Amino acid sequence: MPSFDLDAYLARIGYTGSRTATMDTLQAVHALHPAAIPFENFNPLLGWPVALDVESLQAKMVARGRGGWCFEHNTLFRHALEALGFSVSSLAARVLWGAEPGSPVGARSHMLLRVDLDGLPYLADVGFGGNVLTAPLRLEPHIEQQTPHEPHRLLPLENGFVLQEFVNGEWKPLYRFTLEPQFPADYEVSNWYLCHHPSSFFRQILIAARSTPEARYALRNNALAIHRKHGTEKRTLVDAASLRTCLETDFGLRLPEADELENVLERLCRLAEAGLV
Repeated sequence: MPSFDLDAYLARIGYTGSRTATMDTLQAVHALHPAAIPFENFNPLLGWPVALDVESLQAKMVARGRGGWCFEHNTLFRHALEALGFSVSSLAARVLWGAEPGSPVGARSHMLLRVDLDGLPYLADVGFGGNVLTAPLRLEPHIEQQTPHEPHRLLPLENGFVLQEFVNGEWKPLYRFTLEPQFPADYEVSNWYLCHHPSSFFRQILIAARSTPEARYALRNNALAIHRKHGTEKRTLVDAASLRTCLETDFGLRLPEADELENVLERLCRLAEAGLV
């Protein structure tokens, strides 16, 4: 079995506390991960493959300072939690965020984790983009649970749950899931589809997100939104240079030096200026 470099991972997220499987440890690493390692979809946008094996994830997201999407984040996070001594199982969800009422139910295109600690189950998820959890949640329905950002709650739905977030004065659904454990092959199918299928929006638009204790940063193409507790700041990035600077400073990404990357950044800015994306 490939080894996981826990020291390098903890250095990447800035964690220096205890390495015991306690709630304090789980809460700390769950908050630090999305603040240090952003959500981003450059690989599918550029036509590059997305690998989910532990060596590739450590090389990309830990050593090279990149981010990734849910399968990458939560696979990496599972390895870290298990190295810390936690009992973890992998789950899958159907995304509801942004779907119109009455829309067909989508595929299980999101990965999340169940952590069992002191006889109780918890939900952990560091890969849900701009609405990422910043604390684990008890797997218990009908209770409002506070996080460093928005309150969340779980409601029973058929044979599983729906996760909701309280935002802009109302409860909005993020995704629905069951407790059936998933295997790596299950994620490989969805990962390949979202990376390669022509209809995947991850191949069409740039998405980046990062959640710090002070704010949530969300980028869609060249439109940046910074959501703070007392309001939202919005900026439009007018060219590839300002877009790259934003990604490197606000999102903390170390972007590769590649001609195709610069071309994509410039193209996105031109299309956005013309109102085509």
